[in-house]
Amino acid sequence: MENAKKEHWETVFTTKQETEVSWYQKQPKTSIDLIQACKVSKDAKIIDIGGGDSYLIDSLLDLGYTNLYLLDISEAAITRAKQRLGEKAKLVTFIVSDSLRFQSDVKFDIWHDRASFHFFTEAGDIQQYKSNVIANTHPEAHLIMGAFSEEGPQKCSGLPITQYSVEKMEAVFASDFELQNCFTEDHVTPFETVQNFIFCTYKRK
Repeated sequence: MENAKKEHWETVFTTKQETEVSWYQKQPKTSIDLIQACKVSKDAKIIDIGGGDSYLIDSLLDLGYTNLYLLDISEAAITRAKQRLGEKAKLVTFIVSDSLRFQSDVKFDIWHDRASFHFFTEAGDIQQYKSNVIANTHPEAHLIMGAFSEEGPQKCSGLPITQYSVEKMEAVFASDFELQNCFTEDHVTPFETVQNFIFCTYKRK
């Protein structure tokens, strides 16, 4: 199962250009705004989960953040991000891993996930994901989650997803995280279609 998942994403990132995937954003403004709203220092440890070759890391480097980590299951995605960043890639720690298997000695101040978490459809995987967030973050950490809303798509990249409302997000995280902010937002894809996302920000209790 895990190999099939990895294979799927390696294929996506080796066969499609960056603008040929629905999640492409040249300027990931919402994620940047939410990270800045956490008011952490520029050397805070920030990890982007399932970030692929997104432009979030580039934007955070431009804003002066210095302790950035990018995790993705796809080696091809990481390679693309590295190539695009060029010299700046040296300033980022890249991790090729499934977020469910990820374990780190580093404890993160911000855990950011846009459009990766919703690919988990089994209750056990969703709980394992939350356990991993807790295991790999500081007691005061911020959690930023972006997923398809109940008005959003039911599939992405040919795979089933879990749609979220604030209640469903709370059912997963409320026992260990305090909700700070939640809203929905339309994302316009490169194909001019609209996907509705829900963004929730949390602080660890």
